[in-house]
Amino acid sequence: MKFTDWEPIYGAILADFGFDRAADEAVRDRAAAHAEPFDLGRLDCAGATVAVAGAGPSLEADADLARDADLVFAASTAADRLATDGVGVDAMVTDLDKNPGTGLARTERGAVVVAHAHGDNGDLVDEWLPRYDAAHTLVTTQAAPVDAVANYGGFTDGDRAAFLADRCGAERLVFPGWDFDDPDVDGMKARKLDWGERLLHLLERRRGERFAVLDGRRDGIEPL
Repeated sequence: MKFTDWEPIYGAILADFGFDRAADEAVRDRAAAHAEPFDLGRLDCAGATVAVAGAGPSLEADADLARDADLVFAASTAADRLATDGVGVDAMVTDLDKNPGTGLARTERGAVVVAHAHGDNGDLVDEWLPRYDAAHTLVTTQAAPVDAVANYGGFTDGDRAAFLADRCGAERLVFPGWDFDDPDVDGMKARKLDWGERLLHLLERRRGERFAVLDGRRDGIEPL
């Protein structure tokens, strides 16, 4: 997704949550100081089924869906949980707020981390990005991309992983560990899940694909 297509959606997200674009841009610029150009060829998904793993309670039950995929892009702590089940992760997508140490260990061994900068995580960006090996870190933003900081679309870790897989040429996307009706989630996190659902609905329409994770839900999704 080009930023010209993403920007109206980004504007709607800012308005809905009351986020500050200038804050996003300021943290993006701080992250850019630690970013190097990243070769997306390392995440080539052409012809591949990509499991976009969420960190919902169903992840362990869905582990075989990830295990059987050609590549796995995991949101945040889903990377740890899949590793416990012996499932390899090709890219960990995170805004650094739960398990930044996992990201550090990944880059130290040459594994890919997609690290996101936004207005609310400047302290984490300042603390962790300088320690990550920039050669194995793709830095992203939800604002306009600058220098080596990219924006392929998406808002939460999970849907950003899906948009990244799409950008990398995935033939098919599957979604282990996605629980839109998780009863333990409320408040802002529930609203973020609503946006994640809307963004997946947009992505499947753009791809001409129907994601099984949205079956039985589409009639209730406000389209973007």
